[in-house]
Amino acid sequence: MNYHYPIDETWSKEEVIQVVQFFSLVEQAYEKKIDRDVFLAAYREFKRIVPSKSEEKKLFSSFEQGSGYSSFQVVKQARNSNDTSISIG
Repeated sequence: MNYHYPIDETWSKEEVIQVVQFFSLVEQAYEKKIDRDVFLAAYREFKRIVPSKSEEKKLFSSFEQGSGYSSFQVVKQARNSNDTSISIG
């Protein structure tokens, strides 16, 4: 499926690519398994671009409204799991 990804017009092209890759991994966590370490690395890059917790929540909410997928739940599972891969649902 194709989803609308929340992006900020002030981000560079590279930053947009990193954020889209992060949200794409969130999708994949719901649709199939993803590598936990790859996801956590993508989340670290996302946080480098979006350091504000309130901005993160806003972007997560926007993505969830469009896709039905909770980025927060994927991050939570990745942080709390010792498995090499994660899957939601």
